[in-house]
Amino acid sequence: MAKKHQLIDLFCGAGGMSLGFVDERFCGDFESILAIDNNRDAVNTYNTNFGNNQHCYQASIEDWLASNPVPQADIVIGGPPCQGFSLLNKNREGDARRALWEPYMDIVEQSGASVFVMENVPGLLKSPEFLDICKRAAEMGFDLLQPAVLNMADYGVPQTRKRAIAIGIRVADFKFGMLPNFPPFKTHTAPGASDNLPNWRTVKEFIANLPEPVGTEIRHTAPPPLNLHFGRTPTQVSLERYKAVPPGGNRFDLQRNRPDITPRCWINKKSGGTDLFGRLWWDRPSVTIRTEFFKPEKGRYLHPSMDRPITHREAARLMSFPDDFTFTGSKIAVARQIGNAVPPIFAGAMARFVSGLMDYRKSKEKKVA
Repeated sequence: MAKKHQLIDLFCGAGGMSLGFVDERFCGDFESILAIDNNRDAVNTYNTNFGNNQHCYQASIEDWLASNPVPQADIVIGGPPCQGFSLLNKNREGDARRALWEPYMDIVEQSGASVFVMENVPGLLKSPEFLDICKRAAEMGFDLLQPAVLNMADYGVPQTRKRAIAIGIRVADFKFGMLPNFPPFKTHTAPGASDNLPNWRTVKEFIANLPEPVGTEIRHTAPPPLNLHFGRTPTQVSLERYKAVPPGGNRFDLQRNRPDITPRCWINKKSGGTDLFGRLWWDRPSVTIRTEFFKPEKGRYLHPSMDRPITHREAARLMSFPDDFTFTGSKIAVARQIGNAVPPIFAGAMARFVSGLMDYRKSKEKKVA
């Protein structure tokens, strides 16, 4: 059996990106040897799912780096916390999280990795910090393949989630001519496109076969998918609001149908986002799943046909987590892990691309030898 590529995952969260690289359902050509995150529940989830060697550490990356040797690895993956680059953060200047790419690059350098994969919100690519990242990478002997903002729906995730991906390759390790183009070829496309690919995957494909939610609490000992498939206890007013939103509707439909129970702030705001208090569509991908998907006032998180928000299990499926992936922690902690994750199906597409780079290098090295 071929030796798997050794992988380090930084700011790993629950491990969605690692799963796409190490699990054979997505890629399987990699082995995780080190992961770091400062969130206790996410670290517990990671160690629960990735073997018995407990190689994920709860620490700030700077503190871990100051007191531990960096193991040798083939690839470093992960995304420094994205809030500093996000358009949702209106006070971005001086945000310390913007500088966390620096210890990330320190570990890339000290690990001897041939490749790094950095994932972040689209705003990263237009930030001054990205120019600094490119400069540091060049000083370390890396070239960046053309960074791009990718829609994860184009790679089989049932969600229109856009993220910036930057892949760096150590030039000395890939000195054999033309490399494959980045990004990898899409596997799916928007309905009506003329590229002969399957249409984007839909909400219906991923959650329609789930039964009615059971109870209102996480049942950690229940078999999947029921362990995360629980409901809420809405007030009567909330339930009436849910019922007033038709298929594909949103807060404007609530206002038209039931102005008497529409929040005054929404009535006073005539324009704005059309996803608030919206229903998902059965025949489309989901909108971006964020950390408060269980609150329909935060986005289009109402079930397509039932009068309720989506459950944690439904959100996990829309992030493409398999049902046998175990999340640990409270309801809020698990929701954060789900909403902050990299969907494993998308991570698998990036992993297969990187594995192809590694195979390309090996083939060229054999010819030279």
